[in-house]
Amino acid sequence: MKPEDVKSRGGKQRGAAVRPPVFDGHDHLDDPKARLAVAGLAVTVAVFVMLATAYEGGADALDYALVAVGSLALAAFGRVPRIVLAVTTACMVAFVLHAEPTTAAAFPVLGAVHIAAHGRHRLLAAGTGLAFLGAFFAADPGGDGAVERTLLLTGWFVCAAAMGVAAKTWQAYVHQTEERALEAERTREEAALRRAGEERLRIARELHDSLTHSISIVKLQAGVAVHLARKRGEEVPPALLAIQEASGEAMRELRATLEVLRTDAPAGSPALLVERARSAGLPVELTVTGRERALPPELELGVYRIVQESLTNAARHAVGAESVGVHLDYGERQVVVRVDDDGVARPGGALAHGVGLTGMRERVEALGGALRAGARDEGGFSVRAELPVDSPGAPVEAQGAWETQG
Repeated sequence: MKPEDVKSRGGKQRGAAVRPPVFDGHDHLDDPKARLAVAGLAVTVAVFVMLATAYEGGADALDYALVAVGSLALAAFGRVPRIVLAVTTACMVAFVLHAEPTTAAAFPVLGAVHIAAHGRHRLLAAGTGLAFLGAFFAADPGGDGAVERTLLLTGWFVCAAAMGVAAKTWQAYVHQTEERALEAERTREEAALRRAGEERLRIARELHDSLTHSISIVKLQAGVAVHLARKRGEEVPPALLAIQEASGEAMRELRATLEVLRTDAPAGSPALLVERARSAGLPVELTVTGRERALPPELELGVYRIVQESLTNAARHAVGAESVGVHLDYGERQVVVRVDDDGVARPGGALAHGVGLTGMRERVEALGGALRAGARDEGGFSVRAELPVDSPGAPVEAQGAWETQG
């Protein structure tokens, strides 16, 4: 599946095609400290069940081996959860069928069911729990208190599964809250930038409507007075010449100020954006192909904003990405901007709607180009913008365009 086309002409509009990070209930077990803690818990469970078995009596070497394997297998739950759940349940079922069934034999299976319910294996956890309960009751159906003990274990299993689901729900809630906080902070920054831009435009309009008009009148009247004086053969007063010169200089400075206020110029270059992202921990590299040259201001700004938004999305959504590539290709008739990452996005995944990709699409549309964005076949996300160049432009060495590094 190719990345989804988001064309500026006739294409189907889509929102921000950034897939949120995949949240796995076993992600917390990837940390070395967490793995060590789980291993310690597995050893503790094995020792406890063995001591309880020795206290009950009647167990042989095979029973202790089944307890050891079934309990210690919990240490590998973060890597192979299905296999661990099956091995633990099978060992403990064999134990209760071979030896005198005790409630302590359920502890390894309870731990496996709890962790599985916290992850994405709830149905498997329910099935293995029922299998163990059935074996536990079948081991001694006529024994004293067999029904009571089985019902007691049933309550334990329900509590273990419910606590796993509740912990997963709480962890997902905290994760979503953090995501919303980040999005709100980003939205506030965008709103602040937008308000600052609107304020600059308002100031520019006020200056143009008031000062420019007044200074123009002063300059015009001073010019007319100088012209009439020279036409009559009179000596032009130095003060009048000074007014004419000062008003002309004020007009030039005011036009320059208005130009600055009306310009949404980028505060840097793509190379600077890459350096900032790299210093923030994002593994990003910049490559430039073709004849690098100075671009028209609006096109240069478009390239800058596309790279900026793509790197922002990669930092927020490409969790676990090992590489992010920014590629600028300077062709004779178009400039191609491509930003790829190897994050968690997968082909066929749902596309989340947002303002990021929509803003990029609108900017590309205004420049007469095309934007393509979506998940890559090999995994990760890709943004590709093709921007037409009206004129070949001047070489970068002549006009001091962006500095590149890779």
